[in-house]
Amino acid sequence: MLSDTLSELRQQRPVTVIGSAVIDVIADAYALPWRGCDIELQQQSVNIGGCALNVAVALKRLGIDACNALPLGQGVWADIVRNNLSRQGISSIIDTDKGDNGWCLALIEPDGERTFMSFTGVENAWNDDWLARLPRDANGLVYLSGYQLTAPCAELLISWLESTPDVTALIDFGPRIADVPAQLFERIMACKPLITLNRQEAEIVAGQMKIPADTAPLGKAWLARWNAPLIVRQDKDGAWYFSAEACGQAEAFPTTVVDTIGAGDSHAGGVLAGLSAGWSLADAVTLGNAVASWVVSHRGGDCAPTREELLLAHKHV
Repeated sequence: MLSDTLSELRQQRPVTVIGSAVIDVIADAYALPWRGCDIELQQQSVNIGGCALNVAVALKRLGIDACNALPLGQGVWADIVRNNLSRQGISSIIDTDKGDNGWCLALIEPDGERTFMSFTGVENAWNDDWLARLPRDANGLVYLSGYQLTAPCAELLISWLESTPDVTALIDFGPRIADVPAQLFERIMACKPLITLNRQEAEIVAGQMKIPADTAPLGKAWLARWNAPLIVRQDKDGAWYFSAEACGQAEAFPTTVVDTIGAGDSHAGGVLAGLSAGWSLADAVTLGNAVASWVVSHRGGDCAPTREELLLAHKHV
């Protein structure tokens, strides 16, 4: 039962979170804008966000200590991010005066689907000095996002990953999966990372591999091609996992969808929390499902539950 395993969530492996902390301006839209239009939006909130930030929040609330490498700049947006992180007890090892943090306009349609328009800031300005601050813990876990792995800093981050063979990377390419150059993708996969994909991203990958988009054949082909683990998230249908040790499907936790922002990020945070405690991939994915089910039933991407909230929500599961 999830309630039983949650009570035994004790960190055994170090975790490093690499990526962005940005501002999400979230608004309801009755439809996506079309060329030349002028639509009225209903602002929901202004939140701190970014894939890595959402992962860091999920880990913090589950009681997992992480080294957060979330570049923080100087400016209006950076001040909001820094103040909010401080209130949540989260700090970053990367600080710079070379610019402001980025921000994103997120439009939420009536069915909960979200569309992003992003403005890049210091979060993609990685350099050798920042990389030198990252820990190289043996048996450590590292989170990386596709937003950084398709930015101009990608080469630096991939080189760092190649030079740190004792860590296991969990990579969420997100919607940038189709933008990763083949040569860089080969180098990333040579590091044997754990890749997590949603439905749409899995379809893109299946098309690239020229195989049917069905999940089971994709997982089998992925293992044969890359010899690296894979997670395929299927929202209300749970998530599949594939590794050399085991393959299967972790069931979803029923919920009412309000807002899907941050669901994939928080799922990754739950998976990292489980893996950091030495759990199997199957149990870690189940925890990811539980965290994501909570997040989609709340507004905003930085709303991951505490361990106690999960225990109350799923005490009979």
